[in-house]
Amino acid sequence: MQAPSHPTSFYAASANDTRIRPPLKENIKTDICVIGAGYTGMSTALHLAENGYKVTVLEGSRIGFGASGRNGGQIVNSYSRDVDFIEKHYGKHVGAEMGRMAFEGGRILRRFVKQYDIECDLKPGGIFAACNARQFSELQAKKALWESHGHEGLQLLDRDQLNVYVGSKRYVGALLDHTGGHFHPLNLVLGEAAAFESLGGTIYEGAAAISIQEGAKAIVKTESGSVTADYVVVAGNAYLNGLIPKLESKAMPCGTQIITTEPLSDEVQKRLLPKDNCVEDCNYLLDYFRLSGDGRLIYGGGVTYGAREPDKIESLIVPNMLKTYPELKGVKIDYAWTGNFLLTLMRLPQLGRIGSNVFYAQGYSGHGVTCSHLAGKVLSDAIRGQAERFDVFAGLPQYSFPGGRLLRIPLTAMGAWYYNMRDQLGG
Repeated sequence: MQAPSHPTSFYAASANDTRIRPPLKENIKTDICVIGAGYTGMSTALHLAENGYKVTVLEGSRIGFGASGRNGGQIVNSYSRDVDFIEKHYGKHVGAEMGRMAFEGGRILRRFVKQYDIECDLKPGGIFAACNARQFSELQAKKALWESHGHEGLQLLDRDQLNVYVGSKRYVGALLDHTGGHFHPLNLVLGEAAAFESLGGTIYEGAAAISIQEGAKAIVKTESGSVTADYVVVAGNAYLNGLIPKLESKAMPCGTQIITTEPLSDEVQKRLLPKDNCVEDCNYLLDYFRLSGDGRLIYGGGVTYGAREPDKIESLIVPNMLKTYPELKGVKIDYAWTGNFLLTLMRLPQLGRIGSNVFYAQGYSGHGVTCSHLAGKVLSDAIRGQAERFDVFAGLPQYSFPGGRLLRIPLTAMGAWYYNMRDQLGG
């Protein structure tokens, strides 16, 4: 049987740890079985291991195979739907509780990096760039909202101030979040995995879960073994592959595309991003970009609904890159790839429990870097008997997409088309 591998990407080509963990080939017992070795799974497992639990992680492919090892590598605080939306739709108490948690994920990530000496090119500073006056007004409101929930380190930038940070004429202003930042996403999750193993945890790769038998002790079966556990955490997100159909009906895999240029000269790097911050714009179908640790421009954007693989990633992304940086015309593209994230109907994370001892978290809707690290802490606390914050998330309604599998893709694409047109027209 051929060993699983990461899809081709700049991240896979520059991974610090290329070890392949063996698959599960026996029947074992553990305190907690975590399904999925992405950010959610590793955050949960690492938090539990820090508290003395025996934890086993089953990964169907490789550590960080999904979005955790392929994303844009940006620390973006809060949720895909912000705290004002949550408060309006679910009440002030829920809004306040979600607001208290909205900025914790980035702090957890930074603690892991510092405590376990994870080498992942972590750099501070994230910029939300406004393409028009409406978007800049919304950033002013975002600053006030986040500050009302205790978030500090925010700075509004007008067009002239923004030129100090971003060498592009595309934007009218921005919000700089000094607590944002960027990093090498695959090396982060690989470092978290190594930290977990240093505490006695075990990870099996090429060990896809094929069934979960509920009961006082849950049994997770793979092709060549099984894990009996007091608790199970399902953290497969967009890669459940039929394991729990009712979870999959609540969310839709979506693809985002990323390209990476050849290494750029120091002069070009300084011209593009003088302060080495990461950037995302404020469009519904947004662009995001940053410099890698070795001086490449990593540029992503676009959405394909239903997780289909686009034929020519470069043709989708390069035109957007050139709108931002026309001087890069003709630059060599060394890598291009796609990765799936999971979109929920309300664009809020879904945390919950099946029966008494099977927990799950999924559907970060484009905010997975920070939300997944928070979810791991919330899930681990719930397993340890501190379920108050888990209950806040679990109390949010979780709707299935209308129209089932047949209609959810075209309906969602139509909605995205509307918002994209609004962005293009500046309305």
